[in-house]
Amino acid sequence: MIRVKFAIAIFITVLSILLIKLYYISVKSNALYQQIAQNNIIKTEDIAPLRGVIMDTNGVALAVNKLGFAIELRPHLSRKKYKKILDKKLEILVKYFPILKKEKLKKEYLKQDSPYRQKYIKVIRFMPYKVIAPYFSEISMDSKFKIVPASKRYYPYDKILSHVLGYVAKANIKEVRSDSVANLTGFIGKSDIEKYYNKYLEGKAGIKISEVSAYNKEVKVIKKTNPTKKNIELSIDIRVQKYISKLFKGKSGAIIVLNAKTGAILAAGSYPGFDPNKFVNGISFKEWEKISTDFDHPFTNKLINGLYPPGSTVKPGVALSFLDSRYINKNTIFFDPGYIELGNRKFRCWKKHGHGKVNVIKAIRESCDVYFYKGSLKVGIDSISKVLERFGFGKKTGVDLTNESYGILPSRKWKLKRYGKPWFQGETVITSIGQGYFLVTPMQIAKYTAMIATGYEIAPHFVKKIGNKEVKFKKVKIFKKRELYNVKTIRKAMYEVANSPHGTATNYLNCKVKIAAKTGTAQVVGIPQEEKKRMKESELTYFKRSHAWLTTYGPYKNPQFVVTVLVEHGGHGGHAAGDIVSKIYDKLLELGYIKN
Repeated sequence: MIRVKFAIAIFITVLSILLIKLYYISVKSNALYQQIAQNNIIKTEDIAPLRGVIMDTNGVALAVNKLGFAIELRPHLSRKKYKKILDKKLEILVKYFPILKKEKLKKEYLKQDSPYRQKYIKVIRFMPYKVIAPYFSEISMDSKFKIVPASKRYYPYDKILSHVLGYVAKANIKEVRSDSVANLTGFIGKSDIEKYYNKYLEGKAGIKISEVSAYNKEVKVIKKTNPTKKNIELSIDIRVQKYISKLFKGKSGAIIVLNAKTGAILAAGSYPGFDPNKFVNGISFKEWEKISTDFDHPFTNKLINGLYPPGSTVKPGVALSFLDSRYINKNTIFFDPGYIELGNRKFRCWKKHGHGKVNVIKAIRESCDVYFYKGSLKVGIDSISKVLERFGFGKKTGVDLTNESYGILPSRKWKLKRYGKPWFQGETVITSIGQGYFLVTPMQIAKYTAMIATGYEIAPHFVKKIGNKEVKFKKVKIFKKRELYNVKTIRKAMYEVANSPHGTATNYLNCKVKIAAKTGTAQVVGIPQEEKKRMKESELTYFKRSHAWLTTYGPYKNPQFVVTVLVEHGGHGGHAAGDIVSKIYDKLLELGYIKN
């Protein structure tokens, strides 16, 4: 009896285990397998956004998207048994589109294919609609191919805005890994506005969740979220931009037309430029070599990366450091015989026989070097560099372009840190006239000029609106009441530069707007002290000629705009840039930007 009961107990136990197992398989596991089945028929796709358009201040498109198609190939065709199929499919593409190279397409395919790849591989990133249309049906009927909508960045004004807009190009591995949209589109902003505002322009991807058949054919769309992006409006006026490019044709250097009160940049150019359209799908080695070996450096953004001695353009700022000291006032006179002697060296004035008796207004008006030599020795480099630092030298201007340079503002502290050496008086002397270690960018000179003109530190900028929202920029008052008295003296001197019979720019300016100015001649090569006769710029070979500066603001009584021009190897600032500046102010008047 005990044995029977034991046998029944074992039977019931085994039966219970079997029933529990059966329940788990038939009921509990059902949800799991249902989810697996659901995953097999539900497909989630990212939808690439169309890059935002960049417009000028009047809504004219400066960077747009050409619409067309991309062609993709099924993955895993690189396997041994499918290699003939891969070659055959690539030959079809080359047959339809002779501009393509089979080996290049194959290399692109093999680079992306792997055993784990499930998505189709993009072998042609962009093909214009007109080109692909005649073969659209034949290609799309082949299950090995997939034709998908695509866009290509296009810059209608090519070189004219190359150093403002920058360009879009293929994203590298690092960029793809860090940017989900770049991973999806394969492209990213590489420089300047395109890079600086990339996150707004590229937008956010959309998502499409759809039900598909066993053959991966879409049955129905379950959910769809559209991609988003933002257009950007700049302060640039393409009419002014095209005009300054025309004026600067055949020259190397930079121009900036800046709203003195707000910092908005109406036009800016670095010359020569380059065609950004060539970089979108990858520039050829031959074209890149041509650009990179050009002595005029078309790929360098001279607005923010061109580093030049400021020459005499810095004299108003240096003069302000004199007047702010207790050693010199506006009536202080220095005698200029044409040179000073310091140790065993002679430091010459640009005018061989000197300017005679000179006060601060005459020194700026006629750009007397000796006045600044003597004044700098009285005041010292510490006071000079402190004031120039307030004007933004040795610092980034904060303009919305990428990789802006700091420049160099020489000082005791800077030299000790850089070279581990003490400062010498001779270095103070040459710094006072914008030579020696001193290096600036055209953007820094434009900002500094605006600060003198208005008394405010402004943020130079190109962006006006992101989407529908206007971007606001701060401006900060920089002069105290007691300092404004000295600033007015500097402004008067700059007015005389452009309007007095003895002004260094007077004979070269002829515009309808009354402006203030400062010329500058920045030496490229030093002139040996034993050189008795100063050579004329025209006697030097081109690349040894000085850079020519002319920075201005106007109208004088109500400063509205700053126009700063740098002509590389142009010689005298007024001679090289006077006509250009005059025509720009007349254009601003014609377009209604300036009210006289």
